[in-house]
Amino acid sequence: MLKSIPILLFFSFSCLSVFSQTKSISSDELLQLARHAAFDKKDYTTAKAYLYSALVQSPDYADVRIFLGRIFSWTNNYDSASICFSYVLKNNPDNEDAAIAYTDLNYWNDKNDRALTICNNALKYHPQSQEILLRKTKILLAQKKFSEANSIIQSLLSINKNNTQAREIADAIKDQSSKNKIGISYDYTSFDKQFNNPWHLTSSSYYRNTKMGTVIGRINYANRFAENGWQAEMDAYPKISKTFYSYVNAGYSDNIGVFPHWRAGYSLYANLPKSYEAELGFRYLNFSAAPIWIYTAYVGKYYKSWLFGSRVYITPGQNGSAVSSSYALNANYYLSDADNFWSATIGYGISPDDNVNSIQFNQLLKTYKALLIYQTKISKFNILYFNMGWYYQEYLPQTWGNQFQTGILWQHRF
Repeated sequence: MLKSIPILLFFSFSCLSVFSQTKSISSDELLQLARHAAFDKKDYTTAKAYLYSALVQSPDYADVRIFLGRIFSWTNNYDSASICFSYVLKNNPDNEDAAIAYTDLNYWNDKNDRALTICNNALKYHPQSQEILLRKTKILLAQKKFSEANSIIQSLLSINKNNTQAREIADAIKDQSSKNKIGISYDYTSFDKQFNNPWHLTSSSYYRNTKMGTVIGRINYANRFAENGWQAEMDAYPKISKTFYSYVNAGYSDNIGVFPHWRAGYSLYANLPKSYEAELGFRYLNFSAAPIWIYTAYVGKYYKSWLFGSRVYITPGQNGSAVSSSYALNANYYLSDADNFWSATIGYGISPDDNVNSIQFNQLLKTYKALLIYQTKISKFNILYFNMGWYYQEYLPQTWGNQFQTGILWQHRF
């Protein structure tokens, strides 16, 4: 409290100084001075002082209160901003600017139900307002109400078919509302010392988006160690709440050696405050001998167009053997959206989630790795994914070799 006193005194003296200088200035001129202070000088304290002075002259000047509310929004004084917008709409329920500003305030703070109510009230007075229709569409998209969002955006396009933002949103709705996806991938792996023959892995996948989350069925074919093998696999991402979702994996193969006989996994994910995310889980691999249990933890942080992450796998020792571990650091750079990105990973050890290399999980002594991935959307419903990797492996005591990997994946949404 004591620390805030100097700030309050400074603000009070600033306001008094502005009031003393603006007695003869009209409220219209004060609004212009406030805009200049806010936009050109980023001086929100002086801008608010001008606006307070204008309200002394014209208490019901809607544009002044709306601009004051926007400044409160920009400075994270959300309750004060809400009071400003509510005051204007109570006296002038048809004020479009106040409705837009109040909608933005609630949408930015994830109060989508409240934002939708404000939009619907505004549309009673402005049924063809492109700005309000755009905002209603975005809110419905955030609520994953794709059919309703599509209906609204089509209404907007019937008003103005050249609205660029509306056309982009219409394409995004088609993309996000696609419930099905198929994918085909191929990975090629070669060795300079460890094995004479390269490895081949091909996968065919079907994805289905449901109300409970995404479910994926996959058939894998591999040629490793000059032998062929097949594996059936399933992934699922059940939703638990806005904060939590999970990952479930199960796989089976009768071609032991080419694939693990059984594999399984579970993780709990959390979307945390300040753009953090975290995961805790386990993986299970069975190569027909003693099963292997691996425990994993992950933490990630979104920063602007980046996602930085770190992961660890811990494998308890068996029959007196030491605990083993593997680590990875990852950075994703998103070019425009989640479908267009670069990704780089460096790490130590083999990941049980890596279908190309998990067959070596219990065989190698040490492994260092570096991976690079590029994914791009080549049309509205098609995605291409490329990867390349280098592994430096100790496959026998004090004997090291290089492994090189390249892969491609094609996905189609419908």
